[in-house]
Amino acid sequence: MPANLPPDYFEAEKRYREAKTPETKIEHLEEMLKIMPKHKGTDKLRADLRRRISKLRTQSHQKKGTSRHETAYSIEREGAAQIAVVGPPNVGKSSLIAALTNANPEVADFPHTTWKPTPGMAPFENVQFQIVDTPPLAGEYVEPLLGDLLRRVDILIILLDLRADPLQQVDDTIKSLAEWRIYPEGVAIPEDLQKSPFVKKTLVVINKMDEADDEEDYHVFLELSETELPCLPISTLTRRNLEALMKKIYQTAGIIRVYTKSPGKEPDPNTPFVLPTESTLEILANKVHKDFSEKMKYAKIWGVGKYDGQRVKTDHVVNDGDVLELHMR
Repeated sequence: MPANLPPDYFEAEKRYREAKTPETKIEHLEEMLKIMPKHKGTDKLRADLRRRISKLRTQSHQKKGTSRHETAYSIEREGAAQIAVVGPPNVGKSSLIAALTNANPEVADFPHTTWKPTPGMAPFENVQFQIVDTPPLAGEYVEPLLGDLLRRVDILIILLDLRADPLQQVDDTIKSLAEWRIYPEGVAIPEDLQKSPFVKKTLVVINKMDEADDEEDYHVFLELSETELPCLPISTLTRRNLEALMKKIYQTAGIIRVYTKSPGKEPDPNTPFVLPTESTLEILANKVHKDFSEKMKYAKIWGVGKYDGQRVKTDHVVNDGDVLELHMR
């Protein structure tokens, strides 16, 4: 099936090939992904672009001699995805990080407690996500380096306070993000934008749903905001929906878990390989070892919709939960 790529795609591809830095290359690759139509004819191309983005991000973080440029906002990526929690002061960002992760941010009832990003690792089943607490998007001055951090993350969580005008809060937060050309996926992008936007998968999380009566206020927010962004009510105080939030993060991250095993043995359920959705067996083999894709003769697969031990080739697209047995030449 032909890809039928539009002219805008080839223009973005040209800018990618002319780019000099990994960060700029990533920006244009993400632009190509956004422009590319979604159908079977573009599946392999989309997987290839995601693989290139992943490789460039790895190269960018492995560069040596950059310590003099490192700041509190230069947070090394860890886990299956990097998520930043953003929003106005005193909505409970630090409380959420403390509830979900192994980090210990300062939590207080007064605003602007967080003055620098604080990362922590949050488990979901057998994978870990890095969740970053950030300074509030409010006031006359916001550190520009925060924009650089938010451009790099995989997912944004816009955290709101149900009891403090969440309608105004979500509008103000989206406007603040737009100043850095960051737009939640699904939010309209200005047609006169001079540079490429950074489109981010985004969850709107409404905190302080502590009482049963708060449910009505939450539904009023949904009705009045008319937002098309995915929303979830939580309470960091009672831990309401925190497990549901982690599940939503996993679903939003666009990843799958694939397992490998040796002949005659069972796979280790605690050590999956985490891959982008639509990844091929070749991508998995490279993740296992850089030489595996060239030396691999074939693989046997166990998974939904396949008979046990079915042989597959390197271009086979793997699915969440698949178990692979790699056979070398």
